[in-house]
Amino acid sequence: MSSPSPSAAETSAERYPFHDSALPLDKRVDDLLSRLSPAERLSMLHQYAPAVPRLGIGAFRTGAEALHGVSWLGVATAFPQAVGLGASWDEELVREVAEATSTELRAFHHHRPAAIAPDRGPNSLQAWAPVLNLLRDPRWGRNEEGYSEDPVHTARLGEAFCRGLAGDDPTYLRAAPVLKHFLAYNNEDDRCTTSSGLRPRVLHEYDLAAFKPAVASGAATGVMAAYNLVNGRPCHVSPLLETELRRWAEPTGRQLFVVSDAEAPSNLVDPEHYFDDHAESHAAALKAGIDSFTDHGEDSETVVGRLREALERGLVDQADIDLAVRRQFELRFRMGEFDPELDPYAHIGPEVVDSAPHRALARRAAAASTVLLKNTGLLPLTDPARKIAVIGPHGDALFEDWYSGTLPYAVTVADGLRARLAPAGGELTVHEGIDRILLRAVSTGESLNGTAFDLGDWGLGVLTLRAADNGRFLSVKEDGSLVADQAVVKSWDVHETFRLVDATDAPEGGTDGGTDGAAEDGPDRGAVLLQSVLTGRYAAADADGTLRVTAEDAAGAERFTRELLRDGRAEAVAAAAAADLAVVVLGNHPLIHGRETEDRRGLALPPAQEELLKEVAAVRPDTALIVMSSYPYAVDWADEHLPAVLWTSHGGQETGHALADVLFGDADPAGRLPQTWYRGDDELPHPLDYDIIQAGWTYQYHQAAPRYPFGHGLSYGAFQYGELEVDAATVGQDGSIRAALTVSNTGSRPGTEVVQLYVRPLEARYQAPRRKLADFRKITLAPGQSRRLVFDLPAAAHLAHWDVATGAFTVDPGRYQLLAAASAEDVRATVQVTVEGPAPAPRTVLGRRTAAADFDAHRGIALVDATREAGDAVTPAGSEAELLFSTVELTGAREVSAEVALEGAPEGAAAGAELEFTADGQVLATLTVPPTGGRYAWTTVTATLSDTPQGVHDLRVTLRGPLRLAAFTVA
Repeated sequence: MSSPSPSAAETSAERYPFHDSALPLDKRVDDLLSRLSPAERLSMLHQYAPAVPRLGIGAFRTGAEALHGVSWLGVATAFPQAVGLGASWDEELVREVAEATSTELRAFHHHRPAAIAPDRGPNSLQAWAPVLNLLRDPRWGRNEEGYSEDPVHTARLGEAFCRGLAGDDPTYLRAAPVLKHFLAYNNEDDRCTTSSGLRPRVLHEYDLAAFKPAVASGAATGVMAAYNLVNGRPCHVSPLLETELRRWAEPTGRQLFVVSDAEAPSNLVDPEHYFDDHAESHAAALKAGIDSFTDHGEDSETVVGRLREALERGLVDQADIDLAVRRQFELRFRMGEFDPELDPYAHIGPEVVDSAPHRALARRAAAASTVLLKNTGLLPLTDPARKIAVIGPHGDALFEDWYSGTLPYAVTVADGLRARLAPAGGELTVHEGIDRILLRAVSTGESLNGTAFDLGDWGLGVLTLRAADNGRFLSVKEDGSLVADQAVVKSWDVHETFRLVDATDAPEGGTDGGTDGAAEDGPDRGAVLLQSVLTGRYAAADADGTLRVTAEDAAGAERFTRELLRDGRAEAVAAAAAADLAVVVLGNHPLIHGRETEDRRGLALPPAQEELLKEVAAVRPDTALIVMSSYPYAVDWADEHLPAVLWTSHGGQETGHALADVLFGDADPAGRLPQTWYRGDDELPHPLDYDIIQAGWTYQYHQAAPRYPFGHGLSYGAFQYGELEVDAATVGQDGSIRAALTVSNTGSRPGTEVVQLYVRPLEARYQAPRRKLADFRKITLAPGQSRRLVFDLPAAAHLAHWDVATGAFTVDPGRYQLLAAASAEDVRATVQVTVEGPAPAPRTVLGRRTAAADFDAHRGIALVDATREAGDAVTPAGSEAELLFSTVELTGAREVSAEVALEGAPEGAAAGAELEFTADGQVLATLTVPPTGGRYAWTTVTATLSDTPQGVHDLRVTLRGPLRLAAFTVA
């Protein structure tokens, strides 16, 4: 099939200067922009930009999903999930995966009609990937989409993925990578209205650090803003789009094209209520730096109409519109749209999709991302003639996540092992370990849908029912009917999950209470109700006896008897007992418990899976557990009782071959954990506490010993680290350290090691990380082979922290430790260096405005917006909060003034609120804050200090009541 979009030359007989490829890019864009009418320019701001036939400009759409292969467009090569690619710690492999993905995207662009609105332009070459959100909380529903909990690791793999997507041509892009989701997006529950509180150190040292390298290097061409708010301000109107992202991009000479997330511009009015109307909100987003509005699906007119109204009301001007359109067309020129005869990627044909080289790459990527968590000698397997029992719901199944492409084929763990065993005469048995049941309606005696069901138990009472007669999942249709017709569970609204509710415990009439004790002996005893998780309704019989999910409460629901036809766990245990080895494959379904729009509640495996594992291991001690999941689990029992534990993400079409390669030692388990695996009894911080420093998130700040640390993973080789050496024991604050060590494989097998170099200050004046990743190298060594590794560490890049007193990165003088490690907790060699330079001066507040957010520590605060456009403020999260400003020079201080806002007086109080300033326990001043008329209505309150402190002190500011504090000044 030819390209769905004709080139400019094919649709316009007249040629304009913008057609001239010899002209500089900016001149071509100038000319094209000048030829568009104001109305045409305005129309370009929607996701679906229309064609302009008179100029030979084709229709254009933003965005194709390409996170780990092309998705949503049909069959395409499926690589491991992003978190799995993160586990590879392999930049070159990640680049290759992205190259294959963008090559297939080119094929879809040129040879396949768009799956949605095919008349609105071809499949986009703007790839909405990679995701650089840090995996701070392993309970995040979209954990599978990120690479790592660490900003250095994430930035390096993200930049590699961008380079693979973009290609290496100096003029044209194979695809245009867009980084997602800016910024601090790590929770799904109420994601459009929750605010991520980022103190300046967390902002600069952690969240921004993951995005900066790909933007500053020019590897990324665009960014997508996130759904959430940061410090009370929606990301779609964040000043950081300009003050950080575009500032980083300026030296590259390229414009950064910023797109909205789906429907997020509309969210600014409802549900966020940040603006009063959509013209105002869309104007604010455009002026903040949003160039393209992904809003209202294919309905361009609604969005364009809002922007037109904003223009008419003077909320934006033509220059704002022109700038956004300029950025779009610069990107379109770079993607070859106007130079098809020069585009080096225009020749890519449809045969690249799921090609043999891409299949081989998928297999290699899946093996390289497999992590061996524990091994006491069971692995690698050496005898392919053994009898192996593959057990568990993931043993003979692969699952697609929301951003997976359609699998061309699926090699399960059972398939991979079967292929490995067959030539040697080995035997394989497969048992899911799940029950087969019959649900029989009490009112009619008929079985549900006339078939038995295999019961998938995903924990928290959530079940899937797969029909025994056709192998498809029971699904609730729009009219409430129940049909077993779904081959996979994959839709935005999941219609295939249910609960079997004990009829004696089910609430009736919408109440939370159950039945009384007498009912337990009545007709409901032993009966269950079938409830849809999606709708909350129950299955009930129509007048003609047809079952539909229509009952609002238990009173009107059909009762079912539950008959056990096959005890899946008993069969699995028997199979394990009869085998030489059991391979138990457990994990999550990517669309159930933990997905976009839904965070996980905890880290435990579903209880049914945990019990299956324990019973199998009881009869077959030689049991290897494979956790196949989108995120970490607390696998404490398995680690303490099993000889081998492995983890893989949902690894794509070649998962089974790759795992067989690893289990039998044809491939070394080359993956390392990209995030901490916590213990089950480790109480994690609140999901909305984004202050990794004070909350204690990630390996950098978490104090309790993890089950498996960040960077952990075993090899079939054995590695010895030599002495860690540096080229000089001292370095200047603007100098660089060269560290080196020799790593040797002292084992009898080839092995892959990820050598990780961490740093930590030994004399920090601030709350420093326990250690922080500075660099890493992935190496493969033959038995007896050694390799010398050299690391160059500029002090400004690796030893600096964000100094809240100066508002800049600072390298403090003092002693630092470099740690060469096999994981964040497995340190093999260390060396100290000393940074020389002047000692930092005490913090100056006299005569200087000190932002409230620039504290050193805090208690009970919430970070909020000072205005809708810019600035941060602090308010108590409850009734009182405290800020600490360390080592403050107060000599000469006489008075303090504070910039405050207070929307209204506290309930039941005549006065407003108050601020209290203390130094080393002594109250210096108390300032009363009256109502100011609104949260953005700022005023200044002043008080004379009750004492005149001299010297350096720790200054504490206590906030009482619902005031907002933007800054204070000491005079």
